[in-house]
Amino acid sequence: MFYFLSLLMGILISVMIAINGGLTTHYGVYSATIIIHLVGLVLIAIAVRIKKETFFLGKLPWFLYLGGAIGVFTTVANNLSFGRISVSAILALGLLGQSVTGFIIDQFGLMGMAKHPFTKDKLVGLALILAGIASMIDNFETLAVVASFLAGFCIIMSRTLNAKLADATSMSVSTFYNYFVGFIVSILVFSILGREEIVFAEFTLSPRWYIYLGGAIGVMVVFMSNIVVVKISAFYLTLLIFVGQVFSGVLIDIFISQEISIRNIIGGVLVALGLVINLVLDYKRRH
Repeated sequence: MFYFLSLLMGILISVMIAINGGLTTHYGVYSATIIIHLVGLVLIAIAVRIKKETFFLGKLPWFLYLGGAIGVFTTVANNLSFGRISVSAILALGLLGQSVTGFIIDQFGLMGMAKHPFTKDKLVGLALILAGIASMIDNFETLAVVASFLAGFCIIMSRTLNAKLADATSMSVSTFYNYFVGFIVSILVFSILGREEIVFAEFTLSPRWYIYLGGAIGVMVVFMSNIVVVKISAFYLTLLIFVGQVFSGVLIDIFISQEISIRNIIGGVLVALGLVINLVLDYKRRH
């Protein structure tokens, strides 16, 4: 079940990036980031109230609340990259950032996570994964490439902190604080960097109603992430999400550009093959 949820998360993330990209085109990067977090905050606040859970927590370490703040950068980075490079390239570079971070966390058991040491017999699978990522990067526009890579690092950090907060509270309350803190930080970022964007007194709704659904999809992703993060390796979670992302991302690119990218399909197959090889090796070692 946890592997299936990871794949589903990947599909939802691809759809979310494309939808948020449409919102960014209409309102601008920083305005869109506020709207995304506001929509998510309203939905999860309603869910917490329906479940009659409390919003106010006991004394917990302050850093557990930083998942939402770090997540703001992920949203801004993806919105900046959308339109500069393909959705598949955004996903591939994000995977690279996540893989490096996840590998380090697994190797040393950082942030209280279980250790999953890397072994030499996994080098073949790792080589296939890296080759797949490289084949999908079709444009080296510096800002988009760096932003997408750093977004991957932030995804892992945010995901891990949210999961730790969920352990101390609940899935719903952790998701609420992810969006509450993210909403506050997105307003601060807008006030510093987004002053030339839309003036909210002139705010108008787009007839494309679906572009407002990114925050709702994000709530589902964060909620599922809180479930699976502590169940499987950070490195494998990243790769499973990516397998879901890459093939749905290829379909989205086809829909947007009306073209089929053979290199993205090949890259996705290589990543999936490398993942399968390493999962098989892990299974054999456990049994």
